[in-house]
Amino acid sequence: MEEQIAWTAMPYRAPVLDSAGNRIGTAESLLGDEADDIFHGIAVKLQDGRHVEIAAAQIGPITRSAVHTSVDPAQVGLLPDYKEEKWFHLGWGGLFRKHPEWRQD
Repeated sequence: MEEQIAWTAMPYRAPVLDSAGNRIGTAESLLGDEADDIFHGIAVKLQDGRHVEIAAAQIGPITRSAVHTSVDPAQVGLLPDYKEEKWFHLGWGGLFRKHPEWRQD
């Protein structure tokens, strides 16, 4: 296994893998707050073109070549649709989302 990296260093459009190691899509956006180091999860473009969210609790090791998740292959189709809220640019091309309850600087 490759060395793990911080969520803020996740490569843009990194392959996202299910719990069996199958590629399910690409990481399109980081969801979180960089200033407070709060990682909410990722927005993923599935291979069928649908955009879904995977919560931080389901994100396993992040490496330079892939994002590993605990999503069961049979559950991929049941992932919640991605819903855009308030976004802030992140240097690598992704975005951060702040939830209304998070403080804003």
